Amino acid sequence: MAAGVGKTYRMLQEGYSEAERGRDVVIGYLEAHGRRETEDLARDLEITPRRRITYRDTPVEEMDLPAILARSPELCLIDELAHTNASGVEHAKRWEDVESVLEAGIDVFSTVNVQHLESLNDQVAELTSTRVRETIPDSVLAQADELVLVDIPPEALIERLRAGKIYRSDRIETALNNFFRIENLSALREVALRQVAHEVEVKRLVPGGSVREDRLAATAAPQAVGERLLALITLSPQSQRVVRRAWRSAQRLGAELDLLWIIKPGHLAREEAGSELAAVRRLASVLGAHVLVEEGDVMIDVITRVARERGTTYILMGTPPARSGWQRLTRPSLLFEILRALPGVDLRIVADRTQRPSGDS
Repeated sequence: MAAGVGKTYRMLQEGYSEAERGRDVVIGYLEAHGRRETEDLARDLEITPRRRITYRDTPVEEMDLPAILARSPELCLIDELAHTNASGVEHAKRWEDVESVLEAGIDVFSTVNVQHLESLNDQVAELTSTRVRETIPDSVLAQADELVLVDIPPEALIERLRAGKIYRSDRIETALNNFFRIENLSALREVALRQVAHEVEVKRLVPGGSVREDRLAATAAPQAVGERLLALITLSPQSQRVVRRAWRSAQRLGAELDLLWIIKPGHLAREEAGSELAAVRRLASVLGAHVLVEEGDVMIDVITRVARERGTTYILMGTPPARSGWQRLTRPSLLFEILRALPGVDLRIVADRTQRPSGDS
């Protein structure tokens, strides 16, 4: 649920257990953050030296992927799955390094906090008022053969922080006043428990199978009854929230997700070149959704046509903008147009939770 719960320590313990069973275990990357207990636990395992590179005239250390592949252990322990690599190495993200290690036939144990899941990015920001910049695609987690939740009560985690077991003394007060507030940690703990419960439910569908195999089975079953989601997006910050919420709904239903953006005729070339659409495409690529860009003067006509062509059973959209009294009198809202044009399709409004009343009245 957060830094300091003991996930790196647990990874090392699991690595030792595998080594005692006779497996060839190597630490590919370890970030102990100066924690003495973690450093002591790692001493009896072989560690691959880090690779030193220069980035913007500053020396940095990164995981040495070529050295790991050349060493070719049976099991590699790789910390901080969501880490962003410095420019100049093989991949931009550590989870991509892990994919290369797996493709080489090497098993991997890794660590990640729940706030680094891409589909939870908006939810975590709403819960903690902190936007996480380093994320991993949810599909990376779905490919894991086994998930281990390292759980600790928020009160105990705060005590660990106060005791200097997570950050240096000069960072403790800042952490307590920001991310490590009891309400934040309690919310993140609940999110982590729900995420693992979801993965367990997927795994339950095919007893004895891996999470990856079971997710494929879970995805196949609901699709047989034709579930398909369509999210209506614009190039506004709210749209990324709609996309992430829609993707999580699609995962629960085992359905495909289409993202529909409607533009005025003749504007396609200009909008395709914009950075906002590029950001939406990147997010869709990470989550595995399909981006549809359609031209049209009348939105409901385009929505109706696309929904029928794609076999849509479920539409999601952001909160409609406020309408003047004249607009309400002269034309129905898009919400009611959709309900009238597509009576057999479920419709959901994705609320902007940052706009909820503070409750101070």
